[in-house]
Amino acid sequence: MSQIQERTEILLGQDGLDFLQSKHLLVVGVGGVGGAVTEAIARAGIGHITLIDHDRVGLSNINRQLVATHATLGMDKVAAMGERLMLINPALNLTLRCEFVNRDHLDALLQAGGFDYVIDCIDSVSCKAELVAACQRFAIPVASSLGAGGRLDVSKVEMTTLEKTYNCGLATNLRRKLRALGMSLDYPVVFSGEYPIKPLPQQPVCDDPNVLPRAVNGTISYMPNLFGFMLAGHVVRTLLMQSGRIKS
Repeated sequence: MSQIQERTEILLGQDGLDFLQSKHLLVVGVGGVGGAVTEAIARAGIGHITLIDHDRVGLSNINRQLVATHATLGMDKVAAMGERLMLINPALNLTLRCEFVNRDHLDALLQAGGFDYVIDCIDSVSCKAELVAACQRFAIPVASSLGAGGRLDVSKVEMTTLEKTYNCGLATNLRRKLRALGMSLDYPVVFSGEYPIKPLPQQPVCDDPNVLPRAVNGTISYMPNLFGFMLAGHVVRTLLMQSGRIKS
């Protein structure tokens, strides 16, 4: 047993560690929520992680994103996160893809990936809907992060299903898009029921006309990371429960 996993083994046993080591998880979006998800699943012992993000680290990320420091400014987020993860666990099997997720290559990505779980931390609701829909088509388990921006109250954050969310504009838009695609709303999400503080006006996300402009929300250090750790905990625990290694 590696010393870095000795405290986890107390909870899961060597069999549980071996099980997590055999799993391949995809994290799409390596910002505030995605960075926390990624670090948590890596420290938990997931053996293979694929990261996808098209963005670079900027100054505005430093207030909340684990991937963002003055040393990583200007780096691709997947590259910066990859370096951080390898310092945590040099034995990690890590796949990095610096690209924008869109419907043109999602099917091929998911069919070839061999993913045991997909964790959606995308900001764009259009891309988020396309990813969730593709996962549902291929029967790949998926969980999403909804809106962490504009919130301060940690007691309002919870894991539920998309159909049960409220006071979240991102969730409303995602439900509408998934219904239009004929997809289920009964899948796990992390969200906050707190009424959000008003954001700045909407700004374009990228040059793709299919991607809607996005409002610029205020954010605080702890909220995206809390969302990420809750998502990571849900996914790891779900995998262990489905394998019969822990009870619900």
